[in-house]
Amino acid sequence: MKQQRYDVVIVGGGAAGLSGALTLARARRSVLVIDAGEPRNAPASHVHNYLGRESTPPGELLAIGRGEVTGYGAEVVEARVVAAERLPGERGFRVVVEGGGTVEARRLLVTTGLVDELPPVPGLVERWGREVLHCPYCHGHEVADRPIGVLGAGPLSVHQALMWRQWSDDVTLFRHTGPEPSDEEYEQLAARGVAVVDGEVTGLEITDDRLTGVRLVSGRVIPREALVVQARFTARSAVLESLGLVPVAQEMGGTVIGSYIAADPTGATEAPGVWAAGNVTNLTEQVIGAAAAGLRAGGAINGDLIAEDTRLAVAARRG
Repeated sequence: MKQQRYDVVIVGGGAAGLSGALTLARARRSVLVIDAGEPRNAPASHVHNYLGRESTPPGELLAIGRGEVTGYGAEVVEARVVAAERLPGERGFRVVVEGGGTVEARRLLVTTGLVDELPPVPGLVERWGREVLHCPYCHGHEVADRPIGVLGAGPLSVHQALMWRQWSDDVTLFRHTGPEPSDEEYEQLAARGVAVVDGEVTGLEITDDRLTGVRLVSGRVIPREALVVQARFTARSAVLESLGLVPVAQEMGGTVIGSYIAADPTGATEAPGVWAAGNVTNLTEQVIGAAAAGLRAGGAINGDLIAEDTRLAVAARRG
């Protein structure tokens, strides 16, 4: 950190944070991005549905973004922010990093993302983002026409099975610990050729570092090359909570899928001077959407700073 006070400190250096930094740096603002180096999509081999960057490795996309941001004068440092606090009057915020260092900012943009909490089945975490998947738009094309399993762990499992059927005609729904489908849902699954297997899943079969099957409590192994799970999406909201913001439960299909911090369409939160963008405030946002949200937040923050700069200039002129 080259200075002690910035126009904007951005907490989180993923697509949303770097996009916001690029917008603000091009607006000639002093910008510091503090990134803990834990991108959510690190296990994935490629980014998809990002127009102009389709199939770019996640690390490469971030490296390109960092180069663009620093090229316009913004700073990017690797550190973990543990808290933020409001300074007296209208002086902005103090940001505290792990180890005790601090830096001040007139405005904050928090883009810390979320954590995917997986069902407690051995092997899921190790294969996450490779053959253990959740988003068909992120990974469906890559496993098209392969044997796909869907782990039943909640009310959305039937919906997932029917959705992934779009990419393969060999889809099996493992009941696992999820609720039994209704008669109507059984009919839908049968009509689409989705098999239903009873019994708890106890692990995965791995051969030559690839998923080859799903193991049931009975010992039976069902050959599969991909397994779809419903993760719980929990926002990394500690920094925002330190400023008094409270996570909100996100529901889908009548079930809670995670928590997020509420913000308006520009990313402004209920805490004055604090914006949020990306998965921390929108659990289902993909990378290109997170980048767009960072752009919107950056523009809104610059507009807010312009208003303050003008107000201060008028007061100085009158004085």
